[in-house]
Amino acid sequence: MGSKTPLYDKHVEVGARIVDFGGWDMPLHYGSQKEEHHAVRTNAGLFDVSHMTIVDLKGERVRDFLRYLVANDVAKLQDAGKALYTSMLNEDGGVIDDLIIYFMTESWFRLVVNAATRDKDLAWIRKQAEAFDVAVNERAELAMIAVQGPNARELAAPCIDGEWREQALNLKLFTGMEAGDLFVARTGYTGEDGWEILMPAARAPSIWDRLLAGGVVPCGLGARDTLRLEAAMNLYGSDMDETISPLEAGLAWTVAWEPADRDFIGRKSLEAMRANPDRRRFVGLLLEDKGVLRNHQRVVVDGVGEGEITSGGFSPTIGRSIALARLPAGDYDSAHVDVRGKLLNVRIVKTPFVRNGQVRIEL
Repeated sequence: MGSKTPLYDKHVEVGARIVDFGGWDMPLHYGSQKEEHHAVRTNAGLFDVSHMTIVDLKGERVRDFLRYLVANDVAKLQDAGKALYTSMLNEDGGVIDDLIIYFMTESWFRLVVNAATRDKDLAWIRKQAEAFDVAVNERAELAMIAVQGPNARELAAPCIDGEWREQALNLKLFTGMEAGDLFVARTGYTGEDGWEILMPAARAPSIWDRLLAGGVVPCGLGARDTLRLEAAMNLYGSDMDETISPLEAGLAWTVAWEPADRDFIGRKSLEAMRANPDRRRFVGLLLEDKGVLRNHQRVVVDGVGEGEITSGGFSPTIGRSIALARLPAGDYDSAHVDVRGKLLNVRIVKTPFVRNGQVRIEL
């Protein structure tokens, strides 16, 4: 048996299918992955994301430390609660993990990192923090719930005490705030509006029940994956890892090159990759034939070379199979995918495939 979140018993009560995910016993679905997916796109869905790792960094030089630790620049964070998505790189420019950073105060920043990379992330962060005299505190006593969908914030608002509710409803995108013993952030992993709410673990079951009673649909890892794929949001371990740079994972926008004298970990390696005209493309694919695109399928670009699907599956919103893929450099807009020995036609499309419930690609 794996680790269990404070909401594990709630999942079992309603008959969720439990699977191992990064060492955690997590719900895959509660009966219908497709229905859960559509609930998020049309109304509101509820996810237990308490397996994620929450880390508070404190110290007088914490901002300097983060400007060195990650590829994006936390100098951009000037307003309390503002968040930044970025990658934490090794010296070779490979992605150790992708994460969100929240600016709390000038001496306190909060990180949310992936569950499967917890141990290596904490070891790396602590090692690098020593030179900056920054305290690294994992907040294992906190639980985390994501409420996502066009009606998510409205339906979740009663869970926030009245004195904080209006402020929470008016949060800007990618911004968080403390609301009593809750931390509410307008962030997510679905391509829809909503909140991610951090809370003391003891409060999680009652808040979960209140959200369900309010009409929010419980959703598992299956729907979370199809939603994030439609939104073209990377999954660590599939779309990037320590051998892949953000420049070949569609994350070039998370690298802050200016100011030029900011020496973040992996910068020199990234600069060499940036100048390489043979750097691989990271693209979206739409299947033109019948079939389903899956992770690790071979992609053939006629006259150019071969690549690989990093994330693939059926899109419930589009009704077609879609994928993210790393392909050879070049100017082309179509390719073939090897599906059980048969080469199927795919078209290269601009991502995201779906955002805020709307299909964004030409079918």
